[in-house]
Amino acid sequence: MAKVRTTCAYCGVGCGITADVDDATRVVTVQGDKAHPSNVGRLCSKGSSLGETLSLQSRLLQPQVHDQNTSWNEALDFVAERFTDIIAKHGKDAVAFYGSGQLLTEDYYIANKLMKGFIGSANIDTNSRLCMSSAVAGHKRAFGSDTVAACYDDLDHAELIVLVGSNTAWCHPIVFQRIRAAKDANPNMKVVVIDPRRTATCDIADLHLPLESGADVALFNGLLAYLAQHDCLDEAFINAATEGFADCLDAAQQDASNTEQVAARCGLKQSDIETFFAWYAGHDQVMTLYSQGVKQSSSGVDKVNAILNCHLATGRIGKPGAGPLSLTGQPNAMGGREVGGLANQLAAHMNIEDPVHRDRVGRFWSSDVIPDAPGLAAVDMFDAIAEGRIKAVWIMATNPVVSLPNADKVKQALKDCELVVVSDCVANSDTLDLAHVKLPAQGWSEKDGMVTNSERFITRQRALLPPAGEAKPDWWILCEVAKRMGFADAFSYDHHSEIFAEHAALSGFENDTEHGLRDFDISALSTISVADYDAFEPTQWPINAEYPKGRKRFFDDGQFFTPSGKARFCAVRHRLPANLPDNTYPLVLNTGRLRDQWHTMTRSALAPRLNQHRPEPFVEVHPEDALKYQLQDGALAHLRSHWGQMYARVRVTEQQRQGMVFVPMHWSEQYAKKGRMGALVNPVVDPISGQPESKHTPVAIRPLKAGWYGFVLAREASTFETDYSVKVNAEHHYRYELAGVAPLEPQQLVMQLDPEQAFTWQTYRDEKGGVFRAAGFSNGRLQCVVCMAPEYDVSVLPDRQWIGKLFAEEELDEATRLQLLSGVAPSGSDCGATICACYNVGERTIEELVFSGGLSDYQAVGAACKAGTNCGSCIPEIKQIIARVKPAKSA
Repeated sequence: MAKVRTTCAYCGVGCGITADVDDATRVVTVQGDKAHPSNVGRLCSKGSSLGETLSLQSRLLQPQVHDQNTSWNEALDFVAERFTDIIAKHGKDAVAFYGSGQLLTEDYYIANKLMKGFIGSANIDTNSRLCMSSAVAGHKRAFGSDTVAACYDDLDHAELIVLVGSNTAWCHPIVFQRIRAAKDANPNMKVVVIDPRRTATCDIADLHLPLESGADVALFNGLLAYLAQHDCLDEAFINAATEGFADCLDAAQQDASNTEQVAARCGLKQSDIETFFAWYAGHDQVMTLYSQGVKQSSSGVDKVNAILNCHLATGRIGKPGAGPLSLTGQPNAMGGREVGGLANQLAAHMNIEDPVHRDRVGRFWSSDVIPDAPGLAAVDMFDAIAEGRIKAVWIMATNPVVSLPNADKVKQALKDCELVVVSDCVANSDTLDLAHVKLPAQGWSEKDGMVTNSERFITRQRALLPPAGEAKPDWWILCEVAKRMGFADAFSYDHHSEIFAEHAALSGFENDTEHGLRDFDISALSTISVADYDAFEPTQWPINAEYPKGRKRFFDDGQFFTPSGKARFCAVRHRLPANLPDNTYPLVLNTGRLRDQWHTMTRSALAPRLNQHRPEPFVEVHPEDALKYQLQDGALAHLRSHWGQMYARVRVTEQQRQGMVFVPMHWSEQYAKKGRMGALVNPVVDPISGQPESKHTPVAIRPLKAGWYGFVLAREASTFETDYSVKVNAEHHYRYELAGVAPLEPQQLVMQLDPEQAFTWQTYRDEKGGVFRAAGFSNGRLQCVVCMAPEYDVSVLPDRQWIGKLFAEEELDEATRLQLLSGVAPSGSDCGATICACYNVGERTIEELVFSGGLSDYQAVGAACKAGTNCGSCIPEIKQIIARVKPAKSA
């Protein structure tokens, strides 16, 4: 067994991993790396299960052209020739690259260099546009650079932590656990959560502000006005280190000059507003963490700057425990920013519209074709594909047919596109299925290179296993195409460390007081050897002569990267979202992530335990809205917007703000028929950043009038042509949640599962009640189960978790078979819905421990069954169970 240190493949927290690797069996066991400063040994449920996602069954193992296996030479020749021909006929802007925060820094650098430096177009963008481009633009407006000023260490020193538009408990669990630990260590610490929904993050909140969708600017402008009125400004810092404050304050005061106006704008209680403002004014060490609820907006950049304005006005930046911190979505979104992966950037934090920067990068790359204007950002890029202006697109490590807004248009655009090339590690995705050329890229556990997390830590992601099949690194694939397009001299690398060294050299090239200082500088690594590269330890940039071991915080010296060296206040005003509800679409759709899934589930859904907590697409609805629109908890809903539609399971909850609904982003057609959230989302974007407004789409909702509901559990994978169909990978079997509008004869499902009639079947049928249950066996071993009912009723559609466990048995006795057909689980065998994915602990298990064992806190539950003791993201639900069961016991 080899032991390898690497990094997690999921979010921007950038957790370190220690992996035990068995090359012979491809078995990998992961633990948190206690030596990594970002997670200090902790992993969330997704990171903990990475070893369960490495099966070759789902992998793309060989290049394909028009769905025919071919050699690498033939595939690369085809791509290079077609790109060259299209450029010759239609111009360099007729081609585009669409990348991903899943790419490593070396991959990203080569993609950017090829498109901007040698093809000569800026048409390279990335799915990071969907998650952090508003933060980039906001930072550049305020600081003159895309600089993340703070770090996770500041969380340990903060007196007040403000979480804005972030369900940190589910989306960045390790950061959340660090905040929880800091609060436990300092009971005087205050935590404020600003979010329309009452999420799991509110578990540690001293105050929750469920503001109106899109009202963040009004709230923080009101805060700025309040700080000025109550003499809480840092006048010395404002005068010495900033500019533009008077105009900024004037705009804020015009928006909301008192807390009554702020409360009206935000839909909040005035008393809660006053509490928040007083806490902010009364604490010096204030951290504001913001995520997609701020950035995924048509006014996302203004929201970012409204937050930054308050920190600048109080001088709370660059100090331990004080500063703004953008929580990044993807593992290497920050690395993509460093190499210029967005359409409006150049490498090394230089600007494509700056002629000095273009000249500098051109001389460094020996290129005279650097474009002088930004290319097309993500949404505009796929619009251009739809219109035929872009004839060829190369998509790398992402699934835009699911993740982009107005996703049905994106799907049709790729269907009509002249050439679609996709590099990916999976064999099937909604996007890959539309590709003319499929290139097998290495996946996590095979990839080798650098990534940068949300707090600027550069870390090695090391290969654990040999490549699957003929999979190759993304940088190698790009370089080989570049050579075939005639650019061999610029893309001949013997080792990916040479690419990183070149990237580091560019960061330091003419980066001095004479030419203008830039924040991103890792020039100390420009001569890095292969051995030093392999042994590289996590380090926060800059890494240069002044900071050879990195730097924790920026701006502690009051110096910024604007021409004047001063930070800029940005005068911003509250404005309504681009599309408002009306009689046709009366509700506001909010979207987001789940605790145990990642992006479009191409990796995370391979781990059975990650599919149990929330196994289906769902829509959260406030009880009043459920009553108004005749929605039943657990039944199905049909959601529509101007752009598309989807089906989802209804979850009625008071944690959802009335007038709004919430749908998670993850499901694709691979796992849920009509379950793509992106089909609903409006394509409007922030005019500065180009980031889509994924948090505010007007929608309509109604019950899906199904004639029958049911599920199938089967040892072998299948497909079902029903109106509603969701596939769930589970332990030893697959689970299918099904429903149909038209009546369906149960025998049709039975025949599909057993076309050769090879199984022995036991059935129960209530003709009058419309209930059907059947189980198929082979040599006494359970092969499949079918359950159907005329409505969604848990009394006749039994618990899937209990039945699923029977697939692990070699043979079922007669008593178990009868109980299976009865639909009633034996006492103690039904563990209920999964609460803790890390240790696979169910709801009823925890209920029983609390009820019978008299457990009164989540720590005691953890000691009894381990639930909540790994990543801790299930602790809020454990606490809810305790609160619910304890009163029941008392009664």
